[in-house]
Amino acid sequence: MSTSTLALHGGAPIRSDKKPWPDWPIHDNRERDALLAVLESGRWFYDEQVAAFEKAYASFQGADHCISCSSGTSAGEIILQALGIGPGDEVIVPPYTFVATATAVLRVGAIPVFADVDVSWCLDPDLAEAAITPRTRAIMPVHFGGRICDMDRFNEIGERHGIPIIEDACHSWGGQWEGRGTGVLGRCGFFSFQVSKNITAGEGGAIVTNDAALAARCRSLVNCGRGEAGSPWYHHVNVGTNARLTEFQAALLLCQLQRLPEQTLLREENATLLNHAFEQIDGLTPQPGSNRITRRAYHLYCLQIDEEVFGCSREQFVQAAQAEGWPVSAGYPMPLYRQPLFAHVKGHDYSACHCPVTEDLCYKRGMWFMHQLLLADNTDMHDIVAIAEKIKANTAELRP
Repeated sequence: MSTSTLALHGGAPIRSDKKPWPDWPIHDNRERDALLAVLESGRWFYDEQVAAFEKAYASFQGADHCISCSSGTSAGEIILQALGIGPGDEVIVPPYTFVATATAVLRVGAIPVFADVDVSWCLDPDLAEAAITPRTRAIMPVHFGGRICDMDRFNEIGERHGIPIIEDACHSWGGQWEGRGTGVLGRCGFFSFQVSKNITAGEGGAIVTNDAALAARCRSLVNCGRGEAGSPWYHHVNVGTNARLTEFQAALLLCQLQRLPEQTLLREENATLLNHAFEQIDGLTPQPGSNRITRRAYHLYCLQIDEEVFGCSREQFVQAAQAEGWPVSAGYPMPLYRQPLFAHVKGHDYSACHCPVTEDLCYKRGMWFMHQLLLADNTDMHDIVAIAEKIKANTAELRP
């Protein structure tokens, strides 16, 4: 069989199982020793490790305050509650994101209002502003895949309308916009440390802000509504929840944070190589950057395919690429407003919602692969490019 034949049809794949991609999560004796130290200390609960991680992560993001919590999902809910957002209020969100961005709004009793994304795969500032009503209480842009939104425009909009900008930075640990860390580009931001994320403890999350009063309220809500440090233990001043991080998770995150700067730079370097290569392949378009992004944190490498120009459909491309050894996927299968749960939201009808860019990404053009592939070496990136070129050269094999 000719080596030019696609692996999908019996040809030799460009990558075999003998050449695996980097595993995730990554760990070594640092995590093992840190976990054992917490175990043997007997201090497993909300203690020195949590405080040390919050201090380190605040410094890493350039924030005055960091409040750790149990997940990125709980972080989003707690911020909304801390800002007093609830029934009758609206929060503008993108429809191309993980469901938690929108369900956080629902869980405080407010209504998510969807505005489309633009070519950056992030919330379109103009469409977000057009969606503002007298009931709008916040805008929650998502730094999708690690690509930072146009925060200059969002801050202008927020200031003009008196609306806080809450950054969903769950893909953007270490990302910087004009030298400033994500999470403190708006009023506040939140992060996830779930197992797929670039820094992980299996689960976990964090809120960052430069607003001391907001930070104090978030900390109270995370910790069962307790008062500030020094208050009696059984003294509750807010309707909070238990969303605390454990000492074990904090110990893991401190170790993970040590690797993150080097990993971020390697991902950025490999993604730049891919960007330049894909720009030379007709029909493939990498997620565009911005010269205001001074450090890019890649959680996902995002890519669009133009079926007419490239010569095959996205589904055919993904199937062929996976057979060649490149684990790329089609990403989200539908916009959030088409998820079944939104058919049952009281007080709002999403049936007429239509966001054409998001629908195009979901149904026809969008593809991505996970960040750990970008931790491979230079030759592995050339394999990805070679796979794309091989598919391009053999699209006739894929057409009926």
